[in-house]
Amino acid sequence: MVKHEQESTNRPDNTAFTQQRLPAWQPMLSAGIVIPGFLIIGAAFIGIGVALFVTSQSIQVLEIDYTGDDKTAPCYKCIAPNQKNCQCQISFSLNSTFKGPVFFYYALSNFFQNHRRYGVSKDDNQLFGDTSYFTSPSSSCSPYQYDSSNKPIVPCGSVANSMFSDTFQLYQVVNGTNKLVPWDGQGIAWWTDYSIKYRNPSVTPLQNAFNNTVKPINWTKPAYELDPTDSSNNGFINQDFLVWMRRAALPNFRKLYRRITQGDYAQGLPAGNYLLNINYSYPVVDFGGRKKVVLSNVSWMGGKNDFLGIAYLVIGSLCVVMSVVMLIVYAKFKFPDEE
Repeated sequence: MVKHEQESTNRPDNTAFTQQRLPAWQPMLSAGIVIPGFLIIGAAFIGIGVALFVTSQSIQVLEIDYTGDDKTAPCYKCIAPNQKNCQCQISFSLNSTFKGPVFFYYALSNFFQNHRRYGVSKDDNQLFGDTSYFTSPSSSCSPYQYDSSNKPIVPCGSVANSMFSDTFQLYQVVNGTNKLVPWDGQGIAWWTDYSIKYRNPSVTPLQNAFNNTVKPINWTKPAYELDPTDSSNNGFINQDFLVWMRRAALPNFRKLYRRITQGDYAQGLPAGNYLLNINYSYPVVDFGGRKKVVLSNVSWMGGKNDFLGIAYLVIGSLCVVMSVVMLIVYAKFKFPDEE
């Protein structure tokens, strides 16, 4: 009797929803529906694939490796141990106009920003401007939580400590004279990062918020001096800092450094000779990494990506082939039965 009462209690209500009696559409698939469907989908995918592939081919990309591990490379002198404030120059030529707007990236390889221990090594409360965590950083920042004198590090953690530090200046060589190509470094980070996710402490001047703290071990200057030319681009809302803190998903990646959208170069880089000055300070040879600079423009689909167009072409072609195969099978095995 007790068992029967328990079963009644556990039984669902006798409703259309709980007893799965809701009306449902159950399509009756037939050859007359499936074969044309596959053909239409395949044709659509092929059309999209052609558009994506042709657009991707029209995007210009120039990559320059400046790791410096080759003795003949201009930056070879900069990979020596304990080398600091090293500068090197790389010259290159453009045979045709590099259409604007031009985006300037730095690229790293064999750098695993997606490693779990690396990714959690930061203090979100610090980065949101909560000064109470400046003096007592989160334990997740270890071993970059305190320096050798037991002073708190701000911002703490492996992600901030490993921030990319090379800087660049691009010149066009015109009649033997170096003409500076102006950068645009504003708005290179995600809006959600500098408007919502990261905040500076509400302390004026900003430097006072960092009293009794030290900068990350590998940094050459504290957070409040990351951009001495623009006080609004310092601290945790510095554009370069925000770009670095948004971790890459793959070990080979590139990050936006600057845009070329101003002055005589708003429409692009004219054909000619160029000189790239590099302040080389970021070591990668020890872990087998490589460094590159990348010049690229974009289209309505974004940056150059041949894979996306090829993927659409392959899937579309498979759909068309499958529709032909199904038509042959249907004609061979169905028609005789109807006679």
